[in-house]
This record gives sequence, structure tokens and C-alpha cells, in this order.
Amino acid sequence: MTTGAMLNFDKARIAHYGGPIALVAILLFNVAITPNFLHPQTLFVNISQVATIAIVAVGMTLVIATGGIDLSVGAIMALSGAMAPLIFLSPYAEAYPTIGLTAAIGVPILVAFACGLFNGVLVSVFNVQPIVATLIFFISGRGIALVLTNGNLQTFTNPAFSYLGTGKILGLPFQGWLVAIIAIAAWWMVAHSTYGRQLLAVGGNERAARLSGVPVRKVKIGAYVICAGLSGLAGLIVVAINSASDAARIGNLMELDAIAAAVVGGTLLQGGRAPIFGAILGAVIIQLVKYTLLANGVADEVALIAKAAIIILAVYVQQARRE
Repeated sequence: MTTGAMLNFDKARIAHYGGPIALVAILLFNVAITPNFLHPQTLFVNISQVATIAIVAVGMTLVIATGGIDLSVGAIMALSGAMAPLIFLSPYAEAYPTIGLTAAIGVPILVAFACGLFNGVLVSVFNVQPIVATLIFFISGRGIALVLTNGNLQTFTNPAFSYLGTGKILGLPFQGWLVAIIAIAAWWMVAHSTYGRQLLAVGGNERAARLSGVPVRKVKIGAYVICAGLSGLAGLIVVAINSASDAARIGNLMELDAIAAAVVGGTLLQGGRAPIFGAILGAVIIQLVKYTLLANGVADEVALIAKAAIIILAVYVQQARRE
């Protein structure tokens, strides 16, 4: 085997196994260095923290698979999270708790779907560049949330709603199970449904997909709607975990985390590929890197640099896949 062939072989192996290898390395490092890393409470904390990243990353993966990008996910989280307490703390909801709880979960997610529909229409119908189209809600979505709450921190006590963030099933956090359900459903959709095949076709070659009769506009709109809906759900989980809603902080920089998780998980930025479980793996890696730095006394700002380095490495791995 020639030297060039050996290098290409090594790059191919790195591209294929890079994510799992990185995860194992981070785990071994933490076992050796980080205090109390194997304590069950550490597991619960990391599941709670990674759940929102993973949920949004699944939606982001679908959008990137079409050749797009969504910068509005953090703002949609903030909007959804701001609306929920306003609903279940209203006088009508307090008089009818079951209806109030249902509305507090359902209405924000419906609003999130509407935001995704707006993004999708701009991209697919009006041919606005995805980064520009989603920048609109990136700027305005959080502003709307701040207006709704008058910029105030909303605190509450509502055990039924808080179950989204603090509940447990079989001893594990509820949101962990929710991530598993969402990931399996999204994987099945991509791998076995007509929409999934159309999604990958649009991202792989949009012109060819259109000539083949694929409803390109509907496919793109669907991806943005799903992404926004999952972002809205993630916003509700953040609020439920904290029993408080701060529109200025919910989902802050989630765009970076979700894109990084998707790319680390093997999603190609040019579209045509949607590795759902890869995105979950990427989210776990992003969270563990953040946790490792914080648990060992490294400033939070350094985590941003680490995330940037992870993205650079992931892009390098993507180049290896293409070669």
C-alpha cells in the first residue's frame, strides 16, 4: 500500500469512527480526572443538560439535510419558554388547571410551528437564503419574548409542568426518554418514510429532485416546521427544569450548539445526509466537553473556543468523508 493510500485509509477511518472515539476519550479523561464523574447525580445533570441540545440538534439535522440552516432555534426556545408561564399562571388556567396545563404546552409549540412555517415559506417560496430568512426570527423572536414578559424573570411553582424538566421514569430523567423517542421517530422518518427519502433527495440534488416530481417546497417547509417545533419543546423543558423563565437567557447560543452537534454527528453542510443518532452523539460530545471544562475549573468562555475547535475538526472529518 502506497503512502498516499495509507493516508487516505487513515482519514477514512477517522471520518467513520471519529465521533465514537472522541466520546470514549472524553469519558476516560473524566473518569480519571473529574471528581465524582461516575456519581449518578452527574449522569442525571448531564442528561438534563444534553436533552435540549439533542432535541434541537435533531431538528437542525433535518434542516441542514435540505441544504439549509436555521439560526432562529434559540429565539424560538425563548419565545416558547416565555409563553408557557404566562398561560398557566393566568386566572383562567388557575381555575381550570388541566386545560391551563394543556394550553401551556400546546400553544407555545403551535406558535413555534408557525415560526417554522414562516421560515420555510421564506426559504422555499420566496427563495430567500436560509441564513437570511432565519435571521429574522433570530433577531425578533427573543425581542417578542422580552416584550411579552416585560423583560422580567418569571418564577413559578407548578409540579405538573415542571415534570417536563424534573420528572423521572425508571430512575432516569423524563427528558432523556423524550430524546430517545424523538430520535427513534426522526430516524424512522428519514430511513423508512417517503418524506425522508424526499428530504435527502432535495438536499442531495434539488434540481434533480424537482425534475423527479419531489414537492421540494413542501419538503423544505416541513423541515423548518419540525425544527421549530422541536425548538419550542426544548424551550419548555428549559423553563420546566428551572421553574423560571428568563427570555433573555433561554436558548442563548443554542444555534451554535445545535449546528455543532449536527456537524460533529456527520451531517453534511451541503445537504443530502441526516444521521439522526449521529446528531445525538454530537450533542453528547458537546455537552461533555462543556461539563469537563466547567467541572475542572475552566472558565465558561473557554467552552466557546472549545466548541469552535470541535466544529473545525468536524469540518476536517467531513472533507475526509468526501475524499
